[in-house]
Amino acid sequence: MTALEGLKVVDLTHIMAGPTCTLMLADMGADVIKVEKLPGGDDTRRSIPPAIGEESAAFLMMNRSKRGIALDLRSEGGKRVLHRLLKEADVVVENYRRQTLPKLGFDYESLREDNPGLIYCAISGFGRTGPYKDRGGFDLVAQAMSGIMSITGTKKGEPPVKCGAPLTDITAGLLAVIGILAALRAREQTGRGQMVETSLLEAGIIHTYWQSAITLATGTSPGPMGSAHPLNAPYQAFETSDGWLVVGGANETNWRRLVDLLGAPELADDPRFRTNADRMQNLKALETALNAHFRQATTADWLERLEAAGVPAGPVYDIAQMHEDPQVRERDMVTDVEHATLGTVKTLGLPIKFSDTPGGPRFAAPVYGQHTSEILMEHGFSQAEIEALADEGAIGMAVTEE
Repeated sequence: MTALEGLKVVDLTHIMAGPTCTLMLADMGADVIKVEKLPGGDDTRRSIPPAIGEESAAFLMMNRSKRGIALDLRSEGGKRVLHRLLKEADVVVENYRRQTLPKLGFDYESLREDNPGLIYCAISGFGRTGPYKDRGGFDLVAQAMSGIMSITGTKKGEPPVKCGAPLTDITAGLLAVIGILAALRAREQTGRGQMVETSLLEAGIIHTYWQSAITLATGTSPGPMGSAHPLNAPYQAFETSDGWLVVGGANETNWRRLVDLLGAPELADDPRFRTNADRMQNLKALETALNAHFRQATTADWLERLEAAGVPAGPVYDIAQMHEDPQVRERDMVTDVEHATLGTVKTLGLPIKFSDTPGGPRFAAPVYGQHTSEILMEHGFSQAEIEALADEGAIGMAVTEE
């Protein structure tokens, strides 16, 4: 048994934020039916290179553990199919612009009349209310407007830099999961579903907790600090003789341990570095002093010594190195799934572990339209009706489908 076994989710999402939400639900056991537009499918199918065989690597990553169906929602037949899916669903997730689905007849108020228990989750760029409610949303824009880009980079005065990962897309997807699970808990008490919504902008804003605390307290916005921390020091990357490592000496205990390890008691006695406030005030001088020590040995040597001393530290990996780390492997964060045409492909694992209801990727992302016939039959469509829908152009079916 999985944690969300028996939960039926209709996935009307595309690209990144919505698919992050539904892949988490799918990995935890929900039956996620990914509805792709006909023609073309999810735009991520065209996010190439790279590709594995004929399939986009990006699409494969974001849509594992989901079954796929292709519908033309502009057609009456496509609308009829989606209405039937939603009438039996527990959850629907979408990340279209605010008016797109209502124009097609799939607004929340209409859907809840047919399915009062439906949880309708909407992910957008800026939310369903406010002056920006009708704007489209992109991670780049959300990172800029949430303040993330103002605190990312090495120093003030340089061109703005975004976080390398699509931070607001992924975080919005995770916030949507939290909201859906909370709404399911409420439904257990009331029997009623509800709308759940979040946005890329809000997903970015919550990553500014420390910087917002500073700004609200002082009236001054902090700027980029490279790898350093806005409140504690030393807590950043340092250069070694052959690379980089990060060190978390961010409390007095770890600071004293670090000074002892370095054999540099003069640093502890230096009035510029005696307290955390002193160290933050003189951060550049602290960086210079510590870098002089760390450059004297290799990253591996320092990591061994830091671990023995109990000072939190780690290497600065690239993505391939991260994939090969024994802790990452032991935690099943790189794993294999079976694809309908490609065979075994690698993907990332589920970052949540359960003692009694284990989850994780169950199968690879669907070939376009792979499960259309299967899903329609499960929802009461006869073979003749399916063939008629196909002739109408309302549905698409993969050639691999039996």
